[in-house]
Amino acid sequence: MWGVTDQPSENLYMPMIAVVDEIFDETPDTKTFRLCFEDKEYAKSFSWEPGQFVEVTIFGAGEAPIGFASNPLEKSFFELTVVARGKVTQMMHELKRGDQVGIRGPFGNCWPLEAVKGMDLLVVSGGCGLAPLRPAILQILANRKDYGEFWMLYGARTPADRDFKYDLEEWAKRDDMHLLQTVDIGDDTWKDNVGVVTTLFDKIKIDARNTVALNCGPAIMIKFVTIGLLKMGFSEDRLVTSLERYMKCGVGKCGHCCVNHVYLCTEGPVFTYQQMRALPELKL
Repeated sequence: MWGVTDQPSENLYMPMIAVVDEIFDETPDTKTFRLCFEDKEYAKSFSWEPGQFVEVTIFGAGEAPIGFASNPLEKSFFELTVVARGKVTQMMHELKRGDQVGIRGPFGNCWPLEAVKGMDLLVVSGGCGLAPLRPAILQILANRKDYGEFWMLYGARTPADRDFKYDLEEWAKRDDMHLLQTVDIGDDTWKDNVGVVTTLFDKIKIDARNTVALNCGPAIMIKFVTIGLLKMGFSEDRLVTSLERYMKCGVGKCGHCCVNHVYLCTEGPVFTYQQMRALPELKL
């Protein structure tokens, strides 16, 4: 399987204390939390790969799996982007600088950035699905000569609902990548594309035979992006998707993410479409 990583050697059931260093408002319901481990020696040994996730404990509320959203090359902190949807994530949105959380992990496999060196890349994301892809994008840009053409397509419901607007602005200025954005509903300030993200497929120029697509977003978006890319000539093993939305405990014990014989938290969250086709319960 592409992107396989070793499981962490630390106790999988014992959260390590991390402190909220900064909080960034991304959208009306999404925040990015910059965290630093309280134990500085542990922080030095902590490492992870793009696509992996941690279990975040909010004391008094519970825990939730959240993917990394920052540059893995940055060792002094890590960032998690959180949409306020359930009890744990809503209480996380109430945190302030200096507050503590528990961190277990990292867990799961990763985007196959090593395996696809020398190939062209297409990143397709929607809404908060950009967060798990952001570490991969930052690593690709930091090692830009290792890859061929780089296209990125991003869609959101409205201009205000786009995550990482500061990154999007910088990426749009680069001459070593192609960024196209679209929204479902524009406003008076929006001068770009309007429509779902698949409407951007007609605007890109790629060779599907030499391109790997990384895809993350709402389930309905993943479905139609996959259908569209297959029609464009992508092979099933070159369509790579993160399915972290199915996970719960992170260690294959609760059974919440078990699909047939596969625990998505331990064997995923990153899968090729070829692998997902063997898991009909996903219904992609």
